[in-house]
Parts: sequence; structure tokens; C-alpha cells
Amino acid sequence: MTKKRILVQFGMGTSLRKGDYTRASERAITDALWHNSINATEVFGFEKNEMLIDVTVGVQRPDLVNIEALQHIFPYGEPKINVVKGGLDILRPNDDGVTVIANVGIEVSFDLEMSK
Repeated sequence: MTKKRILVQFGMGTSLRKGDYTRASERAITDALWHNSINATEVFGFEKNEMLIDVTVGVQRPDLVNIEALQHIFPYGEPKINVVKGGLDILRPNDDGVTVIANVGIEVSFDLEMSK
């Protein structure tokens, strides 16, 4: 397989009051997806389900992200989701909670041979 990256998109999502790392991650993925219209499948003659989708999610508490919940956001293909330490936790001044900020990078690739 010759995996060639065609597209990279970035997004940011938050959980302002609940400190929900999964919800902030969902919002970041949705933000990234809403900022593009992928017509690369038609250009290269692929089906949309042939997209190879790699997702990197950055949050301060990767252990609190439900990866299965994130996979359902994608309309095509089966994304490979990797959650790493990143993003931001901002302490709220009036209680012990945090505002969670998640950052996401989505890479779309296809299995294709490049002409030489």
C-alpha cells in the first residue's frame, strides 16, 4: 500500500462548564470537518469509504476521552483515532472545575501510486 496524504484539517472544541473531555473532542472534530468539503474522492476516482482517516486529538486528560463516541462522528470510512496529551485546561475562578480545550488534526489519505 502506498498511503498518500491529500488533506490536513485542524479544529478546536471546548467544554466550558462540565469539564467533559469527550464532548470537547467531539466539538473539535466537528469544527475541523465543517471547515472543508472533501471532493478529493471524485478527483482521484475513489469511493468515499476508501478514505484513510487519521485523527489526532490533544487534551490534558487523554484517559477521559471515549474514543468509540468519536468514531461515530465521521460519515465515511473508519477513522483511526489517537488521543494524546495536549490542548488546555483552564481553571475556573469560582469553583474547582476546568474549561477544557481540545485540539484536533485530521489527515485524509488514499492508497495510491504516484506517477514517476
